[in-house]
Amino acid sequence: MKNKWDKRYGQEEYIYGEEPNVYFKEKLKEIPIGKILLPAEGEGRNAVYAAEVGWQVDAFDASKEGKKKAERLAAKKQVTINYERSRMEEIAFPKESFDVIALVYAHFPNDRRSLHQKLSAYLKPGGYLILEAFNKEHVKNQQVNPHAGGPKKLDLLYDLEELKGDFDNFEFLEAEDVKVELQEGKNHVGEADVVRIFGIKK
Repeated sequence: MKNKWDKRYGQEEYIYGEEPNVYFKEKLKEIPIGKILLPAEGEGRNAVYAAEVGWQVDAFDASKEGKKKAERLAAKKQVTINYERSRMEEIAFPKESFDVIALVYAHFPNDRRSLHQKLSAYLKPGGYLILEAFNKEHVKNQQVNPHAGGPKKLDLLYDLEELKGDFDNFEFLEAEDVKVELQEGKNHVGEADVVRIFGIKK
């Protein structure tokens, strides 16, 4: 899996662009600035944006090429992020140490529920979850658009009710399936079916 992402991120171009995810940017504006964690952060576009607007940022990804590009983007934007190279299963942070956890197209191939619960333990009570990911309806977009993005295996695409079960200790301010038009680099382009969650840890 690391080699797959190293190959993707190893090219000069930022394959999902340099701008933050629209939903992430929108929701972050509603939250008092503090400390944020971005798992599976890839090339760093969301982490760098958060740092630009004043957040203390921790991020990680299994890809060494993703880390390089995230740090390059941070240098370009003249901000500081703490970016670790780590697999989700190996990462460790102090419990209840973050004000926000943002999962932007973070599709975990194994043990999704246990990994989501692991992450939620790092969030303070009253802290926020921001999540956007492809849902199972997105298969239809992938069939007609090679640049639609997202995992090609149906079991890696998300179901809203399953995700709500993963984060069952949250109050959901928003939890919905929506159709969006993505313009994120060259690999998230066109119509997409996504799940969005904005919640507060109880």
